[in-house]
Amino acid sequence: MAKRQADNRSQAPRRLIGYARISSDDQVHDAQMDELRTAGCERIFREHGSGTSRARPVLTRLLGELTAGDVLVVVRLDRLARSVSHLLQVIEDLEERGVHFRSIRDPIDTATPQGMFSLQVLGAVAQLERALIAERTRAGIKAAKARGKLPGNPGLRERRPDAIRAVSKAREKLYLDELISSAQTWLPTVRQMRPLHTWDNVVRVLNRRGHDWTVERLRRAVHRMVREKLAEPELLARSPRRGPEDHLMKLVAAIAIADPDLSLRDIATQLDQMGERPARGGRKWQPSSVRHLLDEAHRFGLIRH
Repeated sequence: MAKRQADNRSQAPRRLIGYARISSDDQVHDAQMDELRTAGCERIFREHGSGTSRARPVLTRLLGELTAGDVLVVVRLDRLARSVSHLLQVIEDLEERGVHFRSIRDPIDTATPQGMFSLQVLGAVAQLERALIAERTRAGIKAAKARGKLPGNPGLRERRPDAIRAVSKAREKLYLDELISSAQTWLPTVRQMRPLHTWDNVVRVLNRRGHDWTVERLRRAVHRMVREKLAEPELLARSPRRGPEDHLMKLVAAIAIADPDLSLRDIATQLDQMGERPARGGRKWQPSSVRHLLDEAHRFGLIRH
């Protein structure tokens, strides 16, 4: 399977897609656009927002639209990421999907050995930064204890309402920040499947790709993204009602969406391992039965071409 994915990546056309972030107080943005056009970008996504803001809906949409063989191009690294850790997270996700990254003014192009070396150096810097922060935190706690101060928030220990509200607000902000920073890894799949597929099937697909969602947590996450206008309200619409006999069709569609490289025989093997009985009788699944269910899933719109 890894060989098939590598072949697909090598055969995919290379599109240069630009991303320009314009600071809210930056009136001169033509330079970014000109540099991206000169670099050969076919499309350029433009976002307005400060560098500290985690709410970047244009970037989230762009990352979800990139496919294997594409190259994401920015003028400078600070146009894309809030921090070194955020930059590495974005680039690692792109590399897993066969998407390259290039910064025009920085020595980073993940399609070249030199660019990958620069990325490894940045990774070492980020690791050192995390270690120093952890060390300073431990030293601060130790010094506070030596002075007789208790760790933690005094307002929470005293159960003061203002302190409880402040902590609750901070937790909500942290939750939203985490959703936004990880959205490119799960929101495109939700957009692809909802509302034609049930939440159960969406969770099944995401978890087969290495996530750890439950239906309740995923629905809460999508509700929050919709409330913040970072996702479309139609994602929350009710799934079409279908009879229980459609269970196998939806299951086969979910397996195919989770791994498009699977052959009909591979899907049949997975159904056997899951203990699902063939709809037309028999003890083992045949590729022809899988093909019939896939055709039905296409007809009902459960799988988009």
